[in-house]
Amino acid sequence: MLIKRGQILEGIVKDIIQFGAFVELPNGKVGLVHISEVAEEYVEDIKKYLKENQTVKVKVIDVKEDGKISLSIKRAKETMKRENKTKRAKDDFEAKLSKFLKDSNQKLSEYNKRFDGKRR
Repeated sequence: MLIKRGQILEGIVKDIIQFGAFVELPNGKVGLVHISEVAEEYVEDIKKYLKENQTVKVKVIDVKEDGKISLSIKRAKETMKRENKTKRAKDDFEAKLSKFLKDSNQKLSEYNKRFDGKRR
């Protein structure tokens, strides 16, 4: 599996260090989530947010030529929120459109019944 910038992947926290956490990705490669990329708020103790062997969603921030992978948990959450909001908006639109079509067809049917005899 090729790791690309911007991807959201699920990984397992393998090691927690003072300035971040190493996360193993699905292809077996390991990336670093810097402590500043764990949560929106200031993180003083990363162990309050993450545990070893915990499964987390991460966003690939960067893949360097030397193979180092930078990851972010907070950006993954932001992206997933945005995608969910877009999906809900699309679902809302489709529901409104469906209701409009149903109401429109019903009114058209009533109109045709009412004025069908008068046209002849």
